[in-house]
Amino acid sequence: MEPRGDVYDRNCPTRVIANHATGQWGSLVLGKLLGGDGESGTKRFGELRRAVTGISEKMLAQTLQALERDGLVHREVHPVIPPRVDYSLTPLGAHAAGRIVGLFGWIEENLPNFMAAQEEYDARRAENV
Repeated sequence: MEPRGDVYDRNCPTRVIANHATGQWGSLVLGKLLGGDGESGTKRFGELRRAVTGISEKMLAQTLQALERDGLVHREVHPVIPPRVDYSLTPLGAHAAGRIVGLFGWIEENLPNFMAAQEEYDARRAENV
């Protein structure tokens, strides 16, 4: 059996994979590829670009490449003109995306609590200035 990785060790490759999957763009791309119905969906590059607002084409391309290299995303090129490329989650990617989407849902449900905490923090900081 392969040894388990240690994401807290800066020399362990798990840290790079964790950064790809949980970074700002990676987590959003994985979430969008999972789909709202809990089933993995296939999306084209342009669909992902529109679904993950704020991401540049270059950053989306780099993110998809990193997620594909890590085995989280499958890239399928169709031999048609013009070329068509579809992206979908691998089983590993679907599992990771499910966890990420669960966290996103929890954050969305608790938004009022986060906003209140930020307001309290900002008020304390303003008093100490």
